[in-house]
Amino acid sequence: MTIERGGVRQLRLVVNASDLDAAVAFYRDALGMPETGRFEDQEGRVLILDAGRATVELTDAPHAGYVDRVEGVAGEPVPTLRVAFEVEDAQGATRRLEATGARVVAEPTTTPWRSSNARLEGPDGVAVTVFQELGDGS
Repeated sequence: MTIERGGVRQLRLVVNASDLDAAVAFYRDALGMPETGRFEDQEGRVLILDAGRATVELTDAPHAGYVDRVEGVAGEPVPTLRVAFEVEDAQGATRRLEATGARVVAEPTTTPWRSSNARLEGPDGVAVTVFQELGDGS
């Protein structure tokens, strides 16, 4: 079965933050996602951040468990949803996110698929991976 291209024009991940200022410090300031919109009224506030190119990665439970083991988080609950951000420097991003109060679940580690991945727990318990592509090593 094929689906015609052009059906989805944008992926928007909505994080319902219990502390919007902390979420802004984490996603906009520490991760460096530029702000593209801001709306505020008597009903509340929302910020739109540019996350670059978006993909949706679908995985089954065995593979999700494998990734958890590779990222050094075996024994943690396997999240239903995990957000992964490609960054230039996984170590630096981990330290910046940690400084915002994120819990580092696993430090950056080199994966079999040649990336450096770190796992964190972001605002409101969101499971976050930051990864740096290392190339083919040649």
